[in-house]
Amino acid sequence: MKRIITVLLAMLMLLSACAVAEGQFRVGMECDYPPFNWTQVDEDDNSVPIDGGMGFAGGYDVEIAKRIAEGLGKELVIKKIAWDGLIPALNSDQIDAVIAGMSPTAERKVTVDFTDAYYNSDLVVVVRADGDFANAQSLSDFAGAKITAQLNTFHETVVSQLEGVNQMPSMETFPAMITALTSGAIDGYISERPGAVSACASNADLTFVTPGFVASEEDTSIAVALKQGQPELIDAINEILASR
Repeated sequence: MKRIITVLLAMLMLLSACAVAEGQFRVGMECDYPPFNWTQVDEDDNSVPIDGGMGFAGGYDVEIAKRIAEGLGKELVIKKIAWDGLIPALNSDQIDAVIAGMSPTAERKVTVDFTDAYYNSDLVVVVRADGDFANAQSLSDFAGAKITAQLNTFHETVVSQLEGVNQMPSMETFPAMITALTSGAIDGYISERPGAVSACASNADLTFVTPGFVASEEDTSIAVALKQGQPELIDAINEILASR
């Protein structure tokens, strides 16, 4: 009898958890990629609590997530997940969507679906303002430069467009790249323009240049990633995005 009661209690707890999840829109993001998403200690009118008491999330991705959750009639829950863990978390049902400055590349479309783009950007190189490459204007102006990019992003693939560049090992986060740049370990890193603007606004020693990278629209656009096989949800989110 005790065993039966234990099983029944477990089933009730599972059903209760499912009922809660159905009323939530669980969004994964790094919370470490300003201005798209970041972590802050104090709550303000625009921030959202990070699940697990890990502070508060703010940024453009958070605003998009808030709008989508409202349009779907669900409670927004932000989960802070490392970049490499976002798609695995999505496909294991730990989250319902990735809204994290993620581009809908062909490689990612093999394992997840994407909505329409909610942002389009271009690529730049963040460098030291007093460095040898602060006045670079073209892809051929980076000979000998030590350049890196974020690990497991398409940014890694464009470093080689810089002629004569020394491609350094990729790094996991943008704060890590900023630290490496300010310390002189690297000469620059690849970024979307909004991220570069944010980094330079917070670090007077940095600037960015636009050398003219060649990239497809799917690489430079940003969309919401969803688990495959949910066409109705994609349509609903696309309608919300179109009306913003």
